[in-house]
Amino acid sequence: MQNREYTPDQRRVIQELRQADRKVRAHEQAHMAAGGELAGGARYSFQTGPDGRRYAVGGEVSIRIPKGDTPEETITLMEKVKRAALAPADPSPQDYRVASRATLQMAKARQQETSQVQSIRQEGDGGGDSGTAEGDQAAAQQRGLTVSLQQRYAGGAARKGRLFDCHL
Repeated sequence: MQNREYTPDQRRVIQELRQADRKVRAHEQAHMAAGGELAGGARYSFQTGPDGRRYAVGGEVSIRIPKGDTPEETITLMEKVKRAALAPADPSPQDYRVASRATLQMAKARQQETSQVQSIRQEGDGGGDSGTAEGDQAAAQQRGLTVSLQQRYAGGAARKGRLFDCHL
């Protein structure tokens, strides 16, 4: 069927299928590139054109939505999931649903971080020199929190000599 003459309608269909194929493959490739290790391979649905060739007309890439070992790790993973979901130039409704789910998981992880910080504040300084970045870090480390978790809250406060907005 390769050297055959096509009707104008057949040529139009072939052109539309070629465009759809390019668009679908680029869309799924964007998910895979942004998702990295969280993205699975692309799966396509095909339609055979008047020329006998198969054109991708739909596709999907699975994105793992793991939970991190810490709230901070969960937030980092969910940010990557969200970027992967919204990576294509024209996200689909399913892409928006995945991004929304990732945003919800980030909010839950932030809430968990806030609860941990409030718990530390309520426990007191634990023998550290509360009110200084070093003292706050030492006290928090004694309670099992990592410095990286604390630094998420530090912002400009660490430059002012405090780790959190209020003292431990």
